[in-house]
Amino acid sequence: MSVNDPIADLLTRIRNAYTAMHATVSVSTSRTREAVLNILKDEGYIAGFSQEGNQLLVNLKYFENKPVTEGLKRISKPGRRIYVGTHNIPSVQNGLGICILSTSKGILEGKKASEAGVGGELLCEIW
Repeated sequence: MSVNDPIADLLTRIRNAYTAMHATVSVSTSRTREAVLNILKDEGYIAGFSQEGNQLLVNLKYFENKPVTEGLKRISKPGRRIYVGTHNIPSVQNGLGICILSTSKGILEGKKASEAGVGGELLCEIW
Protein backbone atom coordinates (compact mmCIF):
# COMPACT_ATOMS: atom_id res chain seq x y z
CA MET A 1 0.00 0.00 0.00
CA SER A 2 1.32 3.43 -0.91
CA VAL A 3 1.58 5.89 1.96
CA ASN A 4 1.75 9.62 1.20
CA ASP A 5 2.90 10.61 4.69
CA PRO A 6 5.08 7.93 6.34
CA ILE A 7 5.54 9.88 9.61
CA ALA A 8 1.77 10.33 10.05
CA ASP A 9 1.32 6.62 9.27
CA LEU A 10 3.91 5.69 11.92
CA LEU A 11 2.30 7.91 14.57
CA THR A 12 -1.20 6.66 13.74
CA ARG A 13 -0.14 3.02 13.95
CA ILE A 14 1.53 3.63 17.33
CA ARG A 15 -1.50 5.59 18.61
CA ASN A 16 -3.93 2.86 17.47
CA ALA A 17 -1.78 0.08 18.97
CA TYR A 18 -1.66 1.93 22.31
CA THR A 19 -5.45 2.35 22.22
CA ALA A 20 -5.90 -1.38 21.58
CA MET A 21 -3.28 -2.20 24.29
CA HIS A 22 -1.06 -4.14 21.87
CA ALA A 23 2.46 -5.07 22.95
CA THR A 24 3.99 -4.50 19.51
CA VAL A 25 3.17 -2.84 16.22
CA SER A 26 4.69 -3.40 12.78
CA VAL A 27 5.55 -0.59 10.34
CA SER A 28 7.43 -0.62 7.05
CA THR A 29 11.09 0.35 7.12
CA SER A 30 12.50 3.75 6.17
CA ARG A 31 15.45 5.76 7.44
CA THR A 32 13.15 8.58 8.56
CA ARG A 33 10.91 6.25 10.56
CA GLU A 34 13.97 4.60 12.08
CA ALA A 35 15.36 7.99 13.16
CA VAL A 36 12.02 8.98 14.74
CA LEU A 37 11.83 5.62 16.54
CA ASN A 38 15.40 6.07 17.85
CA ILE A 39 14.35 9.39 19.40
CA LEU A 40 11.20 7.84 20.90
CA LYS A 41 13.31 5.03 22.38
CA ASP A 42 15.95 7.41 23.77
CA GLU A 43 13.27 9.61 25.36
CA GLY A 44 11.48 6.59 26.89
CA TYR A 45 8.25 6.68 24.89
CA ILE A 46 8.71 3.17 23.45
CA ALA A 47 10.51 0.13 24.86
CA GLY A 48 12.50 -0.41 21.66
CA PHE A 49 12.28 -1.63 18.10
CA SER A 50 13.90 -4.19 15.83
CA GLN A 51 14.09 -4.76 12.09
CA GLU A 52 12.58 -7.93 10.70
CA GLY A 53 12.96 -8.07 6.93
CA ASN A 54 11.43 -4.92 5.48
CA GLN A 55 9.40 -4.24 8.64
CA LEU A 56 10.20 -2.45 11.88
CA LEU A 57 8.69 -4.15 14.93
CA VAL A 58 8.02 -1.50 17.60
CA ASN A 59 7.77 -2.64 21.24
CA LEU A 60 5.33 -0.39 23.05
CA LYS A 61 5.78 0.74 26.65
CA TYR A 62 3.12 0.82 29.37
CA PHE A 63 3.14 1.99 33.00
CA GLU A 64 0.50 0.54 35.32
CA ASN A 65 -1.46 -0.71 32.29
CA LYS A 66 -1.59 2.76 30.72
CA PRO A 67 0.37 3.94 27.67
CA VAL A 68 3.35 6.12 28.55
CA THR A 69 2.29 8.59 25.85
CA GLU A 70 -0.87 10.64 26.10
CA GLY A 71 -0.63 12.12 22.63
CA LEU A 72 1.20 11.93 19.33
CA LYS A 73 0.51 14.76 16.91
CA ARG A 74 1.79 15.34 13.38
CA ILE A 75 2.55 19.06 12.90
CA SER A 76 4.14 19.60 9.48
CA LYS A 77 2.11 17.83 6.81
CA PRO A 78 2.67 17.32 3.08
CA GLY A 79 0.09 20.01 2.29
CA ARG A 80 1.38 22.51 4.83
CA ARG A 81 5.00 22.44 5.94
CA ILE A 82 5.86 24.11 9.25
CA TYR A 83 9.41 25.38 9.80
CA VAL A 84 10.87 26.82 13.00
CA GLY A 85 14.07 28.69 13.70
CA THR A 86 16.44 27.76 16.49
CA HIS A 87 14.84 30.30 18.86
CA ASN A 88 11.26 29.33 17.96
CA ILE A 89 11.38 25.62 18.82
CA PRO A 90 8.21 25.03 20.85
CA SER A 91 7.97 23.68 24.38
CA VAL A 92 5.49 20.80 24.36
CA GLN A 93 3.09 20.55 27.32
CA ASN A 94 5.23 22.96 29.37
CA GLY A 95 8.32 20.80 28.95
CA LEU A 96 6.64 17.45 29.67
CA GLY A 97 6.69 16.40 26.02
CA ILE A 98 9.07 16.53 23.09
CA CYS A 99 9.02 17.79 19.54
CA ILE A 100 10.93 16.18 16.69
CA LEU A 101 12.52 18.25 13.93
CA SER A 102 14.06 17.43 10.59
CA THR A 103 17.19 19.59 10.48
CA SER A 104 20.29 19.94 8.34
CA LYS A 105 22.04 17.76 10.96
CA GLY A 106 19.45 14.98 10.68
CA ILE A 107 16.29 14.25 12.63
CA LEU A 108 16.68 15.65 16.15
CA GLU A 109 14.67 16.12 19.32
CA GLY A 110 13.79 19.77 19.99
CA LYS A 111 16.20 20.37 22.88
CA LYS A 112 19.11 18.81 21.01
CA ALA A 113 18.33 20.89 17.92
CA SER A 114 18.28 24.01 20.08
CA GLU A 115 21.63 23.06 21.67
CA ALA A 116 23.09 22.44 18.20
CA GLY A 117 21.82 25.84 17.10
CA VAL A 118 19.72 24.58 14.19
CA GLY A 119 16.07 24.91 13.26
CA GLY A 120 14.12 22.91 10.73
CA GLU A 121 10.85 21.31 9.81
CA LEU A 122 8.69 20.56 12.86
CA LEU A 123 7.65 16.96 12.25
CA CYS A 124 5.63 16.04 15.34
CA GLU A 125 4.96 16.48 19.05
CA ILE A 126 4.77 13.68 21.60
CA TRP A 127 3.62 14.01 25.20
